[in-house]
Amino acid sequence: MNDKKSDTIVIIPTYNEKENIEAIIRAVTSLEKPFDVLVIDDGSPDGTADIVKGLMAGEFAGRLHIVERSGKLGLGTAYICGFKWALEHGYDYITEMDADFSHSPADLPRLYAACHDEGYDVAVGSRYITGVNVVNWPIGRVLMSYYASAYVRTVLGISLRDTTAGFVCWSRKVLETICLDHIRFKGYAFQIEMKYTALRLGFRIKEVPVVFVNRELGTSKMSGGIFSEAFFGVLRLRFTKFKRNNP
Repeated sequence: MNDKKSDTIVIIPTYNEKENIEAIIRAVTSLEKPFDVLVIDDGSPDGTADIVKGLMAGEFAGRLHIVERSGKLGLGTAYICGFKWALEHGYDYITEMDADFSHSPADLPRLYAACHDEGYDVAVGSRYITGVNVVNWPIGRVLMSYYASAYVRTVLGISLRDTTAGFVCWSRKVLETICLDHIRFKGYAFQIEMKYTALRLGFRIKEVPVVFVNRELGTSKMSGGIFSEAFFGVLRLRFTKFKRNNP
């Protein structure tokens, strides 16, 4: 593990990810560019949090952190919790990432570079900027995800190809400017709302091509309610007025 102090933290929400959590932490922290990790665990009954705390007490002390919540409170609220924690602890770049290796840790430096080196405010790990880059997804899910992004682009009038992507690097100034307490959605709609809010507030977003790989271990947290929230939430977003904080 690289012991150099990091300007970047990777937020990983978890619920029953004991099969993946140690491996993903090791993969992220072994990169040449140092990344710290913050796990937001929603009361996993399988002992995910205990695994994380065991690692924190050993070789990952000071680089690995955890916030434990009382139960399944939603993906969006987990990230909002993580964003606030990261801002309070002085990180300049904050990245969202899944625990199940659907997002490759090897792509983290490219998202970071888009913000840090190229000057973009947000970098999105995009499945659709160079075609359809997903592996081991059922064709029905591929079509649903792809056309969901097309629907979002049409309704909101934006050009982002992968509006529901959950692999995103945010610069500190974006998260300080967005009124995080006003973000309303919890599932896919959360990802759409955050990106759309950033665009409406004038921030620049770059889509970085990545390959999304369906999980091999553990259980997917997808549900019909998540898609329903996204579908109707987009219509509400179209008529939302946006406020900015003054960091």
